[in-house]
Amino acid sequence: MSLGDDHESSGGYGGTGQTRTRLPDSGDAFGDPRRRSSRSLVTVVGVVVLLIAAIAFANRGDGDTSSSADGSSGKPETSATAPSGKRPVTAKSAAGIPSGFAQDQEGAESAAANYAVVLVSADILKPARRPEIVRQVFDAGKVSALEKNLDRVYSKAFLEKVGLDANGDAPKGSTYVSRTMPVGTKVTDFSGSTATVEVWCTGVFGMTGESSQNPVTNDWFTMTLQLRWTDGDWKVDSFSQKEGPAPVNGDNRVSTSDAISKAVEEFGGFTYAR
Repeated sequence: MSLGDDHESSGGYGGTGQTRTRLPDSGDAFGDPRRRSSRSLVTVVGVVVLLIAAIAFANRGDGDTSSSADGSSGKPETSATAPSGKRPVTAKSAAGIPSGFAQDQEGAESAAANYAVVLVSADILKPARRPEIVRQVFDAGKVSALEKNLDRVYSKAFLEKVGLDANGDAPKGSTYVSRTMPVGTKVTDFSGSTATVEVWCTGVFGMTGESSQNPVTNDWFTMTLQLRWTDGDWKVDSFSQKEGPAPVNGDNRVSTSDAISKAVEEFGGFTYAR
């Protein structure tokens, strides 16, 4: 899938918003556990594209933010993500999002990885949680317009389409899953006060439940975040997303809906560091 503002755009929100989502070959969505899944084109229901397309729509018209603050556009040499030996940040805001990142390339990578997790999460669909997330993650100058656009996009009608109520909650007996896991990060531009970071991600998305029309599937995508150092921390100025790189699907045994729901409840997330 490919949607974004400045990179690999295929029509922001208001367009078709199509994505490829893995669905079972036929029959019961949680039937034969040995069945291999296939990819089919569907509209609107693709969770990852909808989340990112909404914010990409809000970012439209911001212009090119790839240049550094001092007018240069130096691109640092990149290398495979490896542990730096530094401790991850321990501070968290009231929204429960890591904060207090170092003002260096590794700090920018850590910020980008943690922000990627929260920007494609189930919490951002909740009207009560969304303002906290937006205010913590984004540059203050972008917050007001972004909140209005997200409220309009994630309307009651939208939430109903993905099986959620007006509060962004799943029906009783079901669990809405939207969890992103960064695989690696790469700084492609850094000036000290601005940074461009690519985050390679995988994730699981969808609704548990035997009758779910949007069963939990996995996806691979890369997010490019434009970061700015402001108020003593890295904040998102804008970001975009593109499909892949995706590995060959393994012949994994497909778990039941109950097993997926239980795993989401029992396994917590991480604070990511470079």
